[in-house]
Amino acid sequence: MSNVELRKEYEAYLFVHFIHEKEGSDNSEQVYFSVSQDGIRWETLNEKKPILKSKLGDLGVRDPFIIRSPKENKFYLIGTDLSMHYRKDWDEVQKSGSQHIVVWESDDLVNWSAQRLIKVGPKSAGCVWAPEAIYDKEADDFLVFWASRENFGAEKHRIYFSKTKDFVNFTEPKVYIDRENHVIDTTIIEEDGKYFRFSKDETVKSITVEVSDTLLGEFTPLDTNLKDIIGVEGPACFKLKGEDKWCLLLDHYQSEKKYIPYYTTDLKTAQFTKIKEGLDIPVNSKHGGVMPITLNEYNALVKAYGESSN
Repeated sequence: MSNVELRKEYEAYLFVHFIHEKEGSDNSEQVYFSVSQDGIRWETLNEKKPILKSKLGDLGVRDPFIIRSPKENKFYLIGTDLSMHYRKDWDEVQKSGSQHIVVWESDDLVNWSAQRLIKVGPKSAGCVWAPEAIYDKEADDFLVFWASRENFGAEKHRIYFSKTKDFVNFTEPKVYIDRENHVIDTTIIEEDGKYFRFSKDETVKSITVEVSDTLLGEFTPLDTNLKDIIGVEGPACFKLKGEDKWCLLLDHYQSEKKYIPYYTTDLKTAQFTKIKEGLDIPVNSKHGGVMPITLNEYNALVKAYGESSN
């Protein structure tokens, strides 16, 4: 079945994320599921409680991301092994933070495997933040990428990558993005044979956009109006069903302290229009990932976890 045929089956969306709480708690930095049939109005499942909780490592999971395996009936959910509820000090967790990522897997989005921790960071990594993944069609494996500071936090944030086929065995990490400024929070979306890469300039606190024909090829920077938006992070990009229109969710952590959607009808222009109204996620969602799902998958999630009232 072709990618085009598969896309026609996707009638809904699953957003995996953690949440922001003013006081913080051991529940806030865990995995929440929100679902939507239009990508705008969302319902948070499980009575707005975590669906997956970390019992290993730092006992928290931030920046969760979910990916569908194109070759097997399986989903992988990965995230940052970190709890600021317990850790407290942002400077310290960049020097002595976890070098692991959190991994769960599932055949149906409802029943999940035991959690595992996988070490992916370089030997002197002070942290491994916001891991994401994309299927590499050319290599028939997954490209997994994240932000680390080597020399135990003395060096700047770079994006590193590793390859895996099973989210158990990973290749040695290599540098993926190295810039003059710190860079974190990278996400990639494929469209029409091109890969669009969004990253947070952690020095300026804005989003950059690049494009390439191959995942490990050279990426060309695009002149995006997102560079003028300061104080955002956690980009998540997805195509709206039935439209040539893409939604880019950005977490306005500095001021509004919530996700706000930006839209474009042409990713190649990298010009996005901000629309404050219309996005409805009934919890204070933080950095996560959006995955298109079928109506059957949507119904199974709702049946298993129940929609909360808004």
